[in-house]
Amino acid sequence: MPDVVTTPPDHPLMPAVEASLSRVMDPEIKRPLMELGMIPRIGIDADNVVTVSVLLTVQFCPLHTTISKDVQQAVGGIPGVSGVKVDLGVMTDEQRKQLNVQLRGGVEQHEIPFAKPGNLTRVLLISSGKGGVGKSSVTANLALGLSRAGKKVAILDADIYGHSIPPMLGLADAQPTMVGEYIMPVPYADMSVMSIGMLKQSRDQVIAWRGPILDRALQQMLADVYWGDLDFLVVDLPPGTGDVAMSLGAKVPNAEVIVVTTPQAAAAEVAERAGTMADMLHQRVIGVIENMSFLEATCPHCGEVHEVDVFGTGGGETVARTLTARLGYDVPLLARIPLDLSLRAGGDEGTPVVGAESAGPAAAVIEQVARGLAQQSRGLAGVQLGVTPTRG
Repeated sequence: MPDVVTTPPDHPLMPAVEASLSRVMDPEIKRPLMELGMIPRIGIDADNVVTVSVLLTVQFCPLHTTISKDVQQAVGGIPGVSGVKVDLGVMTDEQRKQLNVQLRGGVEQHEIPFAKPGNLTRVLLISSGKGGVGKSSVTANLALGLSRAGKKVAILDADIYGHSIPPMLGLADAQPTMVGEYIMPVPYADMSVMSIGMLKQSRDQVIAWRGPILDRALQQMLADVYWGDLDFLVVDLPPGTGDVAMSLGAKVPNAEVIVVTTPQAAAAEVAERAGTMADMLHQRVIGVIENMSFLEATCPHCGEVHEVDVFGTGGGETVARTLTARLGYDVPLLARIPLDLSLRAGGDEGTPVVGAESAGPAAAVIEQVARGLAQQSRGLAGVQLGVTPTRG
């Protein structure tokens, strides 16, 4: 931890002040301000008013108010402290350079942390064969469910052309902060979020990338974003089996895939292709989610609630059964998510249904899936361990 100048160093309140400040986290980097060298100086005057100098990573940092408030709350609650002043400054280029070196652990070139054999983050690729099956809604709410289950979670919106995660989370106008060579993902609740939509100059800008440019964009979002220590990285894939799916197969070979489909046969057939594609890329398909499975409606004649199969039945079961036979291991049907107006409205309004006070049946099903995933210990089947055999 960098040295902090304390004045006077032997003041009886100083140990408590330092201890409290050591627990204040940077809202973007998710590490303590003291550890990052962002608090270079602490002063206590004769009236026990504490002045804390805080160095922001960039000028006009959008979260400076949050940082200032957190510092004031941490120090203001210490018995004997009569007041708190926060003196905000900005890091020099040299200080930002040192921070970058610290964040990447001394590694000169940015690497994809999730591709390293010893990395413990579970990368969940949320896939579908076709668009319009609610894959992004499932992604956003499943990630929030994992976070509510006590896991450290981030969302990567890898749907380069149809990036819809930011508006679904109310982050349509949010922009990430650059800290030296690193991009800080946008905070949301207790999660971090990154999307190509956050890097555009305007919301109506069209992305028309293919080949090397598209591959470079994915590399940047995986390696140049400071993700920190995660339990889960939940990735919203574009529908189908195109460039993004193939590129991510090479970049995060140990990723696990969840296939989203709807009940009708047409959706199920193309969903099977998405699962087969994942297997070709040596990724393990861990389950199928059937979305828009049924509508709960009250019968006007008998007054009882019935399940109405608006889009047919059996698509999820068919995909799970076919992939189990084709891939040679069990691919379970994880859930059947009912049609729920609150799920659609939450996506339009930027307020996910998981965790909402008026959460409906869809939220309950998604949270159940999240709890199941959170409790799983990842097996080693299909995982590349980075071990090279030697001759005896």
